[in-house]
Amino acid sequence: MNTPPPLSCLVLGTLRCAVGQAAHADFVSDSHASLGLRNLYFSHDFRDQRGPSGQAKTEEWAQGFMLNFTSGFTRGTLGFGVDALVLQGLTLDSGAGRHRGSSMIPDDGQGVASDWSRLGLTGKVRLGQTEARVGTLQPKLPVLVANDGRLLPQTFEGVQLTSHDLDNLTLTAGRIEQATGRGSSDRTGLAVAGGTRQSNDFVFAGADYKAGRDLLLQYYAANLENYYTQQFFGLQHTWALGEGQSIKTDLRYFDTGSSGANGSGGGRSDGYRVGGYTRDGRGEIDNRTWSAMFTWNLGGHGLTGGYQSVSDASNFVQLNQGSLPDKGAGGASLYLFTDRLLTSFNRAGENTWFGQYAYDFSTVGVPGLRASMVYLKGDGIRTVSGDEHKEWERDLLLDYVIQEGTFKGLGLGARYATLRSQAAPDQDQTRLILSYSLALF
Repeated sequence: MNTPPPLSCLVLGTLRCAVGQAAHADFVSDSHASLGLRNLYFSHDFRDQRGPSGQAKTEEWAQGFMLNFTSGFTRGTLGFGVDALVLQGLTLDSGAGRHRGSSMIPDDGQGVASDWSRLGLTGKVRLGQTEARVGTLQPKLPVLVANDGRLLPQTFEGVQLTSHDLDNLTLTAGRIEQATGRGSSDRTGLAVAGGTRQSNDFVFAGADYKAGRDLLLQYYAANLENYYTQQFFGLQHTWALGEGQSIKTDLRYFDTGSSGANGSGGGRSDGYRVGGYTRDGRGEIDNRTWSAMFTWNLGGHGLTGGYQSVSDASNFVQLNQGSLPDKGAGGASLYLFTDRLLTSFNRAGENTWFGQYAYDFSTVGVPGLRASMVYLKGDGIRTVSGDEHKEWERDLLLDYVIQEGTFKGLGLGARYATLRSQAAPDQDQTRLILSYSLALF
């Protein structure tokens, strides 16, 4: 494990303050804890694209445990509390010929790890409707989304402030220093895909404004030191058409440019660069991405169509530690409609059409059962080997949560994805998931 960051001192200080007042406050009475269980079978076939060890397929099975404790707040003008997250992964089946990298299970240097774990502490302070959190974070923001696509989730270390004190307005700001990948127990600094030098300073701020009951306007800005500055504009609107029928519109625009070392040739030579195609091969971040998605809901049916356009000077970027030395640091999410099971359709010059059909079977008497299918097709991709490459992905998803009886709350999920691309290896992927959350108190 890496040495805890300086923020841990603030977390422990908050913990001592909270516990000192707990006997006469709501710190204990409002606390709750749960144990999340996730059993995942993961098969990823790269077809004919073999890795460094000569294998083209990952096939693994593992069990995850996620103990989540959330305290209440102490009484008084300032309320103090602390949250804790304990994550444990156990390898059930893997080994030679079936373990490729650390996509799901970490590599211990000699092969697949038998188990891995981590602990996250988060101190929190509340004043009115404003809350500050210090320590382990799992942001879900337009400029930063914690990835939860494997056995254990990705986590970050930093500070986040969220305020709901103004009517219809949510203000968010924060600073991130480190990340822990979904297939790792170790913290790393921050980077973008292709970057080999670490940054420890990602700052962000944003506002979500409800301009009406059915209209949400968003603006966020973020900076990853020595890599990029990013602005985001978003609009979400729901138009109710009648009983059980609506049309939802979701518009997004990102403007991302180089910052610090990435803006100079010397800095990029030192490793502060972005991977993939860039104009003149400079490795400089320069991108504008816009997208639109429209969803028509009618009863249990959901029909979605959309389009996304990525400018052609570089790939679209957000935090991604996959090029750093820690092999388990990879696995990042992007706030794009096209960020799917196998690829994100975020390459320089890529224009993507996509459609999805989803059905909720509760409307025909089978509550808890959902199914969806999505198809995406991108073209105009620019790569170092040429222009106008194409790719497509098809994902099939099926989920069922048992609604009653002995196994009430048990979730069963299946995912099957196919990618055919001229810019990446052809891939097939299968995930089978059993999940359950047990309330402890």
